[in-house]
Amino acid sequence: MTRTIDLVADLGESFGDWNMGDDEAMLDVLTSANVACGFHAGDPRTMDRTVASCVERGIAIGAHPSFPDLVGFGRRAMDLTPHEVRTDITFQMGALGGFAVHHGATLSHLAPHGRLGNLVAVRRDYAEAVVEAVLGFDENLIVLAQDGELATAARAAGLAVGIVGIVDRAYKSDGTLVPRSQHGAVVHDPAEVAERSVRLVTEGKLTSIDGVDLDIRADTLLMHGDNPGAVALSREVRMRLEAAGIEIAPLDAGRLR
Repeated sequence: MTRTIDLVADLGESFGDWNMGDDEAMLDVLTSANVACGFHAGDPRTMDRTVASCVERGIAIGAHPSFPDLVGFGRRAMDLTPHEVRTDITFQMGALGGFAVHHGATLSHLAPHGRLGNLVAVRRDYAEAVVEAVLGFDENLIVLAQDGELATAARAAGLAVGIVGIVDRAYKSDGTLVPRSQHGAVVHDPAEVAERSVRLVTEGKLTSIDGVDLDIRADTLLMHGDNPGAVALSREVRMRLEAAGIEIAPLDAGRLR
């Protein structure tokens, strides 16, 4: 049986005249895109341009909602109520969904960004707020998440869940990510990231920063596109995966349920 994996990256994170990453080059490697919706990055022109590029290439379009934190790029904790989380996410899905409709497409998935993405893995109230937002918007959306509260709540509600493997980030032995503030949190060597990617897809394992082999199942691999070496790294990962006989394809909600 041919193994299949999706490749996704966070795109559309430029704002006005300020540019983040090389989205056009990244789209030549990916099968899915998490598109910023204006709360941590992105603006109407960037969203429109990114969605149009995804449609042109047949890339699955996903909403990448965040806390309302442009200054902190969505990476700061904010003391929001679950109601605020739900309504903020609904707002952002609606905005990106409008651009998708304009270009003859629909959204395929949702992937919370930054600090919100970290908190929905451990806070049940936030996880349930995300699920409520998705159910009210489009129950056919795939929820992208790491194992945790959001994945559990989404499955319980009958939503399709895609588990995300983050191969260029170091994991702790409890399966959570090493904070970016710590040394070694980000893996920069393309060959090492590619090797980790192949092992994760073929064996379901990654080695933690302190040498523990972790069992991690992944439906999609997240490529970070916000650094100078991102394109070369992503190309190396895709090349190594294909050389290992792994099919690169967008997520399929029916297969995930």
